Amino acid sequence: QVTCIEVVEAYVERIKEVNPLINAVVKDRFEEALQEARQVDKLLSEGPGDDCLEEKFPLLGVPITVKEAFSLYGMPNTSGLVNRRNVIATSDATVVSRLKQAGAIPLGVTNCSELCMWYESSNRVYGRTNNPYDLQRIVGGSSGGEGSVLAAACSVIGVGSDIGGSIRMPAFFNGVFGHKPTTGVVPNDGQFPNAHGVRTSYLCTGPMCRYAEDLEPVLRVMAGPGVSKLKLNEKVSLEKIKFHCMDHDGGSIFVSPVDKELLQAQKKVVEHLESDLGVRVQRVEIHKMKYSFQIWSAMMSSKDSEGQEAQRFTDLLGDHGKPVWPLWELMKWLVGMSSHTLPAIALGLTEKLVNLNLRGKAKLVSMGKSLQEEMEALLGPDGVLLYPSHPTIAPKHHSPICMPFNFAYTAIFNVLGLPVTQCPLGLGSEGLPLGIQLVAAAYNDHLTLAVARYLEKAFGGWVIPGKV
Repeated sequence: QVTCIEVVEAYVERIKEVNPLINAVVKDRFEEALQEARQVDKLLSEGPGDDCLEEKFPLLGVPITVKEAFSLYGMPNTSGLVNRRNVIATSDATVVSRLKQAGAIPLGVTNCSELCMWYESSNRVYGRTNNPYDLQRIVGGSSGGEGSVLAAACSVIGVGSDIGGSIRMPAFFNGVFGHKPTTGVVPNDGQFPNAHGVRTSYLCTGPMCRYAEDLEPVLRVMAGPGVSKLKLNEKVSLEKIKFHCMDHDGGSIFVSPVDKELLQAQKKVVEHLESDLGVRVQRVEIHKMKYSFQIWSAMMSSKDSEGQEAQRFTDLLGDHGKPVWPLWELMKWLVGMSSHTLPAIALGLTEKLVNLNLRGKAKLVSMGKSLQEEMEALLGPDGVLLYPSHPTIAPKHHSPICMPFNFAYTAIFNVLGLPVTQCPLGLGSEGLPLGIQLVAAAYNDHLTLAVARYLEKAFGGWVIPGKV
């Protein structure tokens, strides 16, 4: 019904219209994208039948955006680090290459937090990204530019990465869908910083989209040959899923209590599942979840099976130069002289503290492994857990620094290696997105994706910003 050039032009115009407000796209490739759109139209006009093209190019002509931490040929690849501001990608990350080969057209790269390790997307290279539902609110991190650009209808598909909730928090705060796949299926190659040592088991690359039905086809392309592990061809009978529900983590001293509005939204999901599907949602209390932040932190800094130490954040801040001294950077920051953000400096300081109590760390790592076994046993081949995405709705800018560990609600599932789909549940009383995490046992991504499609129909999914 429309040409590819018309589609791409519409998205380019949309970005030009709203990006001055949200600051999500930090570098565009509009001219190249328009040229690629013309080539798609040429291919369609003279090429073989639609079925043949659909099989070869499942995402033909679809506009996408890419988190700036991923290599996209000709685009910057700084991850918000000032001393990388002149780094330009000379190749494509594996997932970006696969998406391009499937016919997708990248429009540009989007903002992230400094070194992708904070849940507000702000840095000294590109500045701060704003939430389309309220410009005074955060977009989440580290794939915050993607969350914002998708919510503002500037892109169809987003490429995100997630080691502590970096896909799911932005998807939640911006009212879109995001999927953290089972660990080790989608390749992480071609992003900076990449995971080393034990963290290779926790970092995940995955899709972010406005519509639930788009998650699966994009995940198939991203996963490539590894897709067979995810059982995406298996038909899901929702009535046969064993649903479990947990309202909060049990009361950790490190995180905020869950907002009443989010608890109410989760209650509505439970009631709908029970009345519409005739299932019984089992309430569970998993006591170790109370220690989510401590477990994640200990496992992130532990040695791998070969005894290799986890890469230090302070080394990453130096980026192949001298490691950064966080205390010195804090002094410089106080007088406006540091090239780093306060959250990055604070993370460098806390990193040193974590390694002071080695006995306590070993105990937490053991607790994490025990929790993983408990979760796998609970969920089994047909279970889905409903769990809050975050304790609060999108907070105002800078406020995460006061509650820095609230990301524990998403982070725990990285170290457990479980697939999680973030699902929007409409808007709350302040016009900000509500949502929920859907969790399954390893390689049961097909279950959470099916439930997300179901809940989108029941609760409306993505809502256009400014509509209410």
